[in-house]
Amino acid sequence: MNLLFVFLLTNPHLRLLLHQDSWKIPSCSAAKLRAPSTMSQPDYSGVYHMVEQKNMDEYLAALDINIALRKIVCLLRPSKDINHDPATGAMKIRTLTTFRNFDMDFTIGQEFTEDLGPVDGRKCQTTVSWDGDKLVCVQRGEKEGRGWTHWLDNDHLHLEMRVQGVVAKQVFKKAN
Repeated sequence: MNLLFVFLLTNPHLRLLLHQDSWKIPSCSAAKLRAPSTMSQPDYSGVYHMVEQKNMDEYLAALDINIALRKIVCLLRPSKDINHDPATGAMKIRTLTTFRNFDMDFTIGQEFTEDLGPVDGRKCQTTVSWDGDKLVCVQRGEKEGRGWTHWLDNDHLHLEMRVQGVVAKQVFKKAN
């Protein structure tokens, strides 16, 4: 078995590229296939406080959140309390506000059922995976193209949230 084939079998996102009946790699450009990163993944652990937010009202509208709740959410300045064990991939992200808190507890690379009741009342199948040093979340459910991406830039945590082509961004600064 060649190394590319082994990599495709062990990577949960790329495994979908294989035809189950033939076990052949479908034709695709080499640029779309990325080799596993040789650098270690960053540790996201810490407490972060929001310092910037863009396009949140439009994002919440795309989730069918009513206007009154959207206005409240846009006024909030959430904090993120992240506990991350890079050795096991276990991660817990607590989003804390004066209005409502939201906990997300998962293992990187493993699909789980996420209850988004505190956010928009939906449940979805969620997978969080590495893309280089970024955490990419795909949420499969009622809304198309839903998910988010987290990445670190020095002492700043960036969050890009997506749903149905609408993108909102938040930036958090790590507490000392």
